[in-house]
Amino acid sequence: MRQRVMEDSSVGATVLRICSVSTKAHEFVDYGEKYRRNVSLELNPGRNPLLHPLPVGVGLIHVRALGHNDTLHYLLCSKGAPALLLVHTNSNSSTVEVDWSVFLSANASGSVRVEPESAVLYSNSLIFTRLWEYDDVNDTAEPELLPVSSFLQPYELQNFTWGDLNQTLDHAAHTAQLCGGDSSESFINGSLCLKFSAFDSAGRVKDWPSLLHNANSSQVRVWLDGVTPRANRTRFSLELQTVGDANPLTRVNVLQSIDDEYTPSIFKVSQWVSSPVNFTSPILGYAQWKPVAYRKASPVFEDATPCHHSTPVPVTRRPPSGLALAYFGEELHATGLNISFSIAGDPFYNTTNYLSWAVLVGLGSPPVDSFSPLVLGIMAVGLGTPLLIILIGGVCVCVSKNRTPVQVYQPIN
Repeated sequence: MRQRVMEDSSVGATVLRICSVSTKAHEFVDYGEKYRRNVSLELNPGRNPLLHPLPVGVGLIHVRALGHNDTLHYLLCSKGAPALLLVHTNSNSSTVEVDWSVFLSANASGSVRVEPESAVLYSNSLIFTRLWEYDDVNDTAEPELLPVSSFLQPYELQNFTWGDLNQTLDHAAHTAQLCGGDSSESFINGSLCLKFSAFDSAGRVKDWPSLLHNANSSQVRVWLDGVTPRANRTRFSLELQTVGDANPLTRVNVLQSIDDEYTPSIFKVSQWVSSPVNFTSPILGYAQWKPVAYRKASPVFEDATPCHHSTPVPVTRRPPSGLALAYFGEELHATGLNISFSIAGDPFYNTTNYLSWAVLVGLGSPPVDSFSPLVLGIMAVGLGTPLLIILIGGVCVCVSKNRTPVQVYQPIN
């Protein structure tokens, strides 16, 4: 991977503003598992089809998630590289406004707004920018160590032709699917797809990796299906970029666990978080994933393949997303990283011509898996049984010591 990598004078004012936003943002996120939002979807909000015909493959989905005293706005857009924008407001009546004439032009800066702007507490976007393909001739699955000659021309997702979002919009399930490809021979019978899911309450998606979600999160599942590899030992890596107002996602935390009930054999979770000022500040937003991908659409245990991420770095070039430009304008704060799939010794993409991975995007601190009932039961049996035996043995010993001695022989008169 070859990423092209990229200061505020009033530090005190910025810190105060960040702390204020952090406090306000967290007033709305800690409602627990029973907290619900009222979720609704709309396609191309405010567009007049007669006045603003859409180019092929361009669409904009708006998801409104109403809380008790706040609103989450999700925007999924296929203009340029596909992007998911999250905006959090402290109002139940905030709205998304799109100037379609400007949005569809070459310079869409400022054409997407959330009104009133004073109600916006936090905003960030996740952009899917490139798909890297490389020939892993030494079977190391470490693209950062490979020579440049091992990398094939990357697939620029901004150049993909995407399908009609209207055909995949599911208002009841709060989902939408975006599939596309470029004009190369590799995508004649294949596609790259993204499935977006918004959630109104806590729970898990049935399909592996079964990420834990809540009412403040959404999920994007990404998969390659039927794409013809251009090398004999093809592996892939996905480039992601994030853009924020003042606090883009800047660091990745990796958490350990001893419970793999929902994602077999995976005991870690990676969290790309926005946490200003210092590491002890509240997390404003995140992208969270399990470091695993799957080589079949309906996987079994053997179809899992680990993945790993690079270190996030600043991005100097403007992200190729029409939505990011439309909302954040020209002054963008961006960082990027790569998600590389497979490890040494794992089958290459050629074996199944399929690969899937999922990421959770949300507000506030990421959901944290607690011990499942199954693991708690196993721990109770494993630790409780020896303690019970010791306890019973101790009781028996005490009772036997305190028992009145029985006289076996009678005294002789």
